[in-house]
Amino acid sequence: MRKPFYLIFLTFHVGFYLLISSTVSFGQQLTQYSQWSWHQFAQNPAHAGIKQCIDVHSLYRVQWLGFEGAPRSGFLTLSVPLNSRRRQFLSARHGLGLKFETDRIAQFSIQRFNVAYAAHFNFNQTDRLSLGLYAGFVQTGYDPSSITTGVPDPVLENQGSFFSPDATFGAWYNSKNFYVGLVLQNLIPNKWDNISTDSKNRFHAIINGGYLFALNDQYALLPTLQMKFAARGKTAIDLAAHIDYQNMFSLGLGIRNADALMAFAQVKIKGQFSIGYSFGYTISKIQLGAKNTHEVSIRFTTCKPDRKSITGCSLFD
Repeated sequence: MRKPFYLIFLTFHVGFYLLISSTVSFGQQLTQYSQWSWHQFAQNPAHAGIKQCIDVHSLYRVQWLGFEGAPRSGFLTLSVPLNSRRRQFLSARHGLGLKFETDRIAQFSIQRFNVAYAAHFNFNQTDRLSLGLYAGFVQTGYDPSSITTGVPDPVLENQGSFFSPDATFGAWYNSKNFYVGLVLQNLIPNKWDNISTDSKNRFHAIINGGYLFALNDQYALLPTLQMKFAARGKTAIDLAAHIDYQNMFSLGLGIRNADALMAFAQVKIKGQFSIGYSFGYTISKIQLGAKNTHEVSIRFTTCKPDRKSITGCSLFD
């Protein structure tokens, strides 16, 4: 009786993403999401199949609302375990996943498609090390049709799109109450020769972590920290804290260094369907032209709510 519900929801999920991807399609080289702690697999391939169930996530981000040519981004991910039984010490469980991401800023657009594989090594019932890899391709496009120059520019006339390989490595360690992750992105430094001989994908590294505090039998506090390093770029630091009520509803506040203040809200329906929203208020100099950033996310999982812990709150939700 539950299969029709799953099929209906998955159809809606894909339809929602197709709708947003028709309006978005490069921004800051790699997109930065405020809701990263709710969608770990979107940036860390080590999360492929980490849960013993099917996990589907989608998100749409509108950055710097009101700013001409501002970034529009989104992703759709699917994660599944290959085998769910925990076996002997350090024996690996495996997971697979798919990710499609689209990003557009001004005349640039990027489409990423990746397949993920991850191996999960359990030290005991709560401690786990996961290693994963994204492999796929990137389609980079440039459309100068909205740019007018007095003298024809061969660079601007060299429009179109091209494909290049893409790879990301991820590592993850978690215990009952904390996690730490490492992500190495753009491992293949592809050049954009049809735009400029000096243009290429830059290496990025991400380190993040969180700790779960059980305040009582109903509420939990989850502070999180993420540092994102870009070659020849500014380091982005996200600091946030989420309050969770019985793993059904959560609110949070955060700050990104010298860039934005953030607020989060997420509600879960029947424990398997989640809707999330985040609001970003720009505090950098760009606020003179645009102030707000919005993210809306939808998630579906076949996992049952975790009621074994004191609060029922999961590190991964």
